[in-house]
Amino acid sequence: MTGDQETAARMDWRDFDEDPLPPLLRTAVQTFVTHGYHGTSTRTLASAANMSVPGLYHHFPSKQAIIVAIMDHAMADLWRRSEAALAEAGADLEQQLQLHIECLVLFHAHRKELAFLAATELRSLEPVARARHIAARDRQERMLVEILRAGASHGVFVAPDPRQSARAMITMCTGVSQWFDAAGPLSAVEIAADYAGYAERIVGREHRP
Repeated sequence: MTGDQETAARMDWRDFDEDPLPPLLRTAVQTFVTHGYHGTSTRTLASAANMSVPGLYHHFPSKQAIIVAIMDHAMADLWRRSEAALAEAGADLEQQLQLHIECLVLFHAHRKELAFLAATELRSLEPVARARHIAARDRQERMLVEILRAGASHGVFVAPDPRQSARAMITMCTGVSQWFDAAGPLSAVEIAADYAGYAERIVGREHRP
């Protein structure tokens, strides 16, 4: 087991109580969600963070650097949680699928603003940062594809096209960030359990709660 895998195994990937983003980036997330990246000026960001513009530039050299830091954090956090969920599942392929879907749903429910920006502001990234974000997104997709491919090869799942099945599941899970309401009738945990069942049915399994 590598050092990264050992760290993942120790991580409580279901714990979203603590937001590791520094206050300036938390403020930027809210401001970008409200006004959009292009609709937010540096002065607006500084004012929302109770800073002067020079004070903001002391932390980040540009507005682009701020959105890049947010997007990088979102993908890194999701990856760490996904690795931890995979480590918890062990060699059980059905459990790997269930926990992976649970992880995706919980992230997109509890970090819905981050997920929203990651989905909608890709176009705002400059080429190098955009390429890095796409690579991180593709790596995340490959994790699920590999679970489905392994399950199909062992007769656990019916997945003639694992990539297509994975994309259907990912689209379903990422959509949670568009509508989830913590005050709604279902908790994030309940939705995650339901979605794990939907994912299993996509690959020909009956969900066992």
